[in-house]
Amino acid sequence: MLRVVLEICLTTYILVSGAWHAGWCWERVVPQLEAGGHRAIAPDLIGMGQDHTPLSTVTLAKWADQIAAIIREQDEPVVLAGHSRGGIIISEVAERVPQHIATLAYLAAFLVESGETLMSTATKLPRERPVEISIAQEGGTTLVRPEALDATFYNMTESAWVDRARSLVSAEPMAAFTTPLSLTDEKYGSVKRAYIECINDYAIPLALQRIMQDALPCSPVFTLETDHSPFYSAPDELSACLQKIG
Repeated sequence: MLRVVLEICLTTYILVSGAWHAGWCWERVVPQLEAGGHRAIAPDLIGMGQDHTPLSTVTLAKWADQIAAIIREQDEPVVLAGHSRGGIIISEVAERVPQHIATLAYLAAFLVESGETLMSTATKLPRERPVEISIAQEGGTTLVRPEALDATFYNMTESAWVDRARSLVSAEPMAAFTTPLSLTDEKYGSVKRAYIECINDYAIPLALQRIMQDALPCSPVFTLETDHSPFYSAPDELSACLQKIG
């Protein structure tokens, strides 16, 4: 008797990292999604992680085109998740390939209206804890200061994971922070949006997360009692939220 075993992938997740991070930051989440029968892809953005493209040539549009190309290769519509700065990337991707995306999942992410930039959105709320960014004199790159990384991004994360993040973060182009988004109701607006809030987030405070959601409503909305980086501080809870979205 011939037995045929079919491997069924329930959902494909594309995981987009935030500023100064790369695909490595999802390393505690990807195995959990895969254990649930899903497929998870956490690419290094152009110029980040193991991709050594000169940052002077990197733009928000190139990042969005890169992720859109990955999505086009998938057999079914995907859940496209973006953390922090990754939010502006997934929004631009949705404008490019709305029919290939089942849901946009914003994880403590910038949810930016068309015509606005990440920087203009970030200033909508006075900050008690400004993120200290070191701006390079040449090439228009930015890099978060180590002390800000600890106190602002990883304030509830075990020290071993904080040390790992500190060893892996890298500079990125300032252009991504200052490029206005170009989104339409017909394309971007046709894609379902979900949001995962982080209550103890000092990088994008909860109040700002909710101001952005007021302008661009999301459903469902999940709330985690974590810092800005639940992929390290609460991977179990984050993976569960993502699977509910999928």
